[in-house]
Amino acid sequence: MPIPADSVIDGRLALTTPEGVRLLLTPAGPTTRAWAWLIDFLLWLFAVWLMAIVLLGSKLGQGVYLMLLFLSYWGYPIICEVYFGGRTLGKRILGIEVVRADGLPVGWRESALRNLMLVADFLPAMYFAGLLSMLYDGRSRRLGDIVAGTQVVYTEQRQERGKAATTRVDVAPLAAPYPLTPEQQRTLVDLFERESRLSPERLEELGSLAEPLTGLTGEASLRRLRGIAAGLTE
Repeated sequence: MPIPADSVIDGRLALTTPEGVRLLLTPAGPTTRAWAWLIDFLLWLFAVWLMAIVLLGSKLGQGVYLMLLFLSYWGYPIICEVYFGGRTLGKRILGIEVVRADGLPVGWRESALRNLMLVADFLPAMYFAGLLSMLYDGRSRRLGDIVAGTQVVYTEQRQERGKAATTRVDVAPLAAPYPLTPEQQRTLVDLFERESRLSPERLEELGSLAEPLTGLTGEASLRRLRGIAAGLTE
């Protein structure tokens, strides 16, 4: 019996990507996320203290200080999540990251929405609404995650992928035999970004499924697919 694409297995979230690849991600619970938030908040307070020392000596400095106060509080998590693998410094230390509901990296829209929703998660006080949401949601998502379509997970899978990627053999870029749609291109590139999570047997199976594109099956088809993917990312 097939497992639903968004089911939870032994505390791990099972996702199925558009190319049929199954991912197992471990949702981060309230305690780990609270510690990550506390680390980020203390770092922000330290930065605020430094800015106060430098800027609060004049009226102009006070105006700049207030502007930086606002931008740093709201901009820091968004910039970190978009440009640094879904991780602020606190999340990096605790070994967690923010991803989209489908397991892909978050973008500007998702990150901005989930962080702006902190106001709702805080209500009525001390992040009570967010904590209540995480306790009752099967994926430990706060309200901001539910609205933005994001998920906070442990990063062990991404680390394993990085280790495997260091041993990957470079391939010569190849042109696709016919034009691929943007969705087909994204699916193909995503496949080889995730390949360290797949068994050799599953990779060969996917290679055979791509026979209409490559004209080959198994490992030979997989090699050609790698070349086409390399050509798309040049």
